[in-house]
Amino acid sequence: MLRFLTAGESHGPALTAILDGLPAGLPLSAEVIDRELARRQHGYGSGGRMKIEKDTVQILGGVMGGQTTGAPLSLLVQNDDHAKWKGKPIPPLTTPRPGHADLTGAVKYGYRDLRPTLERSSARETTMRVAVGAVCKQFLSEFGITVGGYVRAIGEVTADLGDMPYPERFNRAEQSDVRCPEVAAAGKMRTRIEAIIQGKDTLGGILEIAALGLPVGLGSYAQWDRRLEARLGAAILSVQAMKGVEIGDAFESARLPGTQAHDGITLAPGTSQLARLSNHAGGIEGGISNGQPLVIRAAMKPIATTLTPQTTVDLATGQEAPTKYERSDFCPVPRAVPILEAMVAFVLAEALIEKLGGDSLAEMQPRFETLRQARLSDLPVDNSEHIFWD
Repeated sequence: MLRFLTAGESHGPALTAILDGLPAGLPLSAEVIDRELARRQHGYGSGGRMKIEKDTVQILGGVMGGQTTGAPLSLLVQNDDHAKWKGKPIPPLTTPRPGHADLTGAVKYGYRDLRPTLERSSARETTMRVAVGAVCKQFLSEFGITVGGYVRAIGEVTADLGDMPYPERFNRAEQSDVRCPEVAAAGKMRTRIEAIIQGKDTLGGILEIAALGLPVGLGSYAQWDRRLEARLGAAILSVQAMKGVEIGDAFESARLPGTQAHDGITLAPGTSQLARLSNHAGGIEGGISNGQPLVIRAAMKPIATTLTPQTTVDLATGQEAPTKYERSDFCPVPRAVPILEAMVAFVLAEALIEKLGGDSLAEMQPRFETLRQARLSDLPVDNSEHIFWD
């Protein structure tokens, strides 16, 4: 089983992660991870913190000679902003922000100050998720699997991507400071973010993540917690400010009759390969990947930290009071793309390791080549009668 843990606070000395269960023999360098960390720091609408931090990773364990050893991978990223906080008195935070973990964290843990909640619940923690995801992306790439993402909507501005191929969407998104593949929509999104900044408010949006090259058979319907869409949904919703997720055309399909909502099965011309007439299911049927592109959309709410004060209660005085501003983004949606890519990559890497077994990349790659595919020759359906229970 592949698993990871993160530790550290937003303004503490460093952030750390341990990734356990990674096979031996995967080529890995700090540069691979640093590229993804840099992507996380770029995006129009980000706040001042990204001008302070220059995130780079230190690999402290699990890699020797440029390859993973099969031991737990230990990663560390230093917080440059820590120097401004170390050994200095920090004013107490007593006014919880609506929509944030400030109040719920204080109730749960009994804090006398809201700062411990803020420090750990901060999206700064996603630095290590991106680091872990970079490793998982590297692993998936060894099997020809690609994970990419882009912004589909910011506020009420929605991009119309038509039938643009997914690789083109990924590439165009990286050329946009709002990570939107459609130029016209990207301009409108930027204008909308500018208005939000001027209005001292925040803005959310919709992100789309896709995985290409997945084999048939990842996940399972046999138990609830092995269903691939359940695992992906949990991973997406674990990211700060994510409040909704859909696989494929879930919400649109909910309004259609069944004959229009599902993906017809046909034979590719001149072959025994089973093909699909559409991809409304988003690459998953019955909890299992079906070989189509995996498509996930996530709804990110406007974040809770706003320059314009909101109504709250000062827990120290017991009186209503305005919220106090903590440095944050105005629109974190573009920066969230690599974070969601990382979580999707982790889940898919875990599912692939589960499917293939083995302790090393050298063991796994031949097994991947022999996986059953959606073709008639791989399906031993012989049309013979048999008795299920006797």
